Amino acid sequence: MEKYWSDLVKQLRPYEPGEQPCMDGVLKLNTNENPFGPSPKVLSAIEAQLGNQLRLYPPPNADLLKQAIADYYGLKDSQIFLGNGSDEILAHVFNGLLKKALPLLFPDITYSFYPVFCQLYDIDFKEIPLKDDLSIDLADYEVPNGGIIFPNPNAPTGRLLAIGEIEHLLKANRNSVVVIDEAYVDFGGQSSIGLLTDNPNLIVTQTMSKSRSMAGMRIGFALGSADLIKGLERVKNSFNSYPLGHLQIAAGISAIEDSDHFKDTCQRVIHNRAKLTIKLEELGFSVVPSAGNFVLVRHFRASALKIYGQLKNNGILVRHFNKQRLDNFLRITVGTTEQNDQLVATLADILRS
Repeated sequence: MEKYWSDLVKQLRPYEPGEQPCMDGVLKLNTNENPFGPSPKVLSAIEAQLGNQLRLYPPPNADLLKQAIADYYGLKDSQIFLGNGSDEILAHVFNGLLKKALPLLFPDITYSFYPVFCQLYDIDFKEIPLKDDLSIDLADYEVPNGGIIFPNPNAPTGRLLAIGEIEHLLKANRNSVVVIDEAYVDFGGQSSIGLLTDNPNLIVTQTMSKSRSMAGMRIGFALGSADLIKGLERVKNSFNSYPLGHLQIAAGISAIEDSDHFKDTCQRVIHNRAKLTIKLEELGFSVVPSAGNFVLVRHFRASALKIYGQLKNNGILVRHFNKQRLDNFLRITVGTTEQNDQLVATLADILRS
C-alpha cells in the first residue's frame, strides 16, 4: 500500500524500458538487442559452470574477468570496475562521483536513465540542448559544473563525437568527473579509453549487452584511474559485494577472449545498418546518421505515433518516445537481413495505405 512508501518513493518517476512482448512471433526492434548471438565459447563457458559450483558465492572482485578486460584494453586491473550491466555501473557513478554542489550536465535528448538517477540520489542537474541536427556541441559544456556525462555515440540519436572533441573538453574541464557512456561505441565509434592516461577525471563505461550479444547476462564495466575506481569499489561494497555470479564471470571472460566473433558481429551490424538506412530513405524517411546498432528516423508525411501503432498491429515493435523534439521520431534497432526486409516491406504497405 502506498501509505507505507517513503516520500522519496512517492516522488520517483522510474525509467521506462522498451516493451517486452508476452507472445511469440513478434519482431522485436525496440530495445537495441544484438540480432546475432553470443560467441559459442560463451555458451560453453556457461555450461561448464552448471554444477556444484553454484552453491558457492562467486569471487567478490571477479578478479579473472577484471584481468581479462584490463589485458584487452592495455590497462591495469585496478582501473576496472564491474557490475550488473552498465546501468548498475552508472548508478554507482552517479551516487559516488557526481553528487556535487554544482549541477551535473548532460544533453536534453539522451539516455533517459540519467534524470532518474539524479532524482534517486538527489543530484542537481542541467540539461544542455542538442543542436538542431541533434548533435552534441561540447562547447556548451565548458562552464562550471559538478560533472559531465553523455553517451558516445549518443542514444537515442546515434550521433557520434570525434575523439578530438572529447579530448578538448577534458583539457578544458579538469575540476570535475567526465563520464563517457560507450554502450554503443563498438558499432562505428572510437573509444575514449585511450584518453585515460592523461585524464585522471575520466570514466568510460561499457556493456557486454550490445556488441557482445549478452543483454541477458547483465555485465557492465567502467574504466578509469585507480583513484576513481577505488571510490566506486567503496560504493559497491557498501551496496552489493557480490555483483557478478559465476555464470556472468565465465561468460564475460570468454566474450572478451573471442575477439574474432566480436569483430564479425559488429561488422555484420554495421553492414546491415547501412543497407537499412538506404531502404528507409527510399521510403521517404529522414535518417539521423548513426554509429549505434539502431537508427532514429522520421517521415515528414506520416505521423511517427501512427506508424508505431500500425507496426505494432503487424507484430513489429519499434521505439517511440513521447518527449518534446522526439515525438515524431522512431528508433529502430538494426536486425538481421531478414528482419530488416520484413520491417521495410511492412513500412511500405503502411505508407501506401
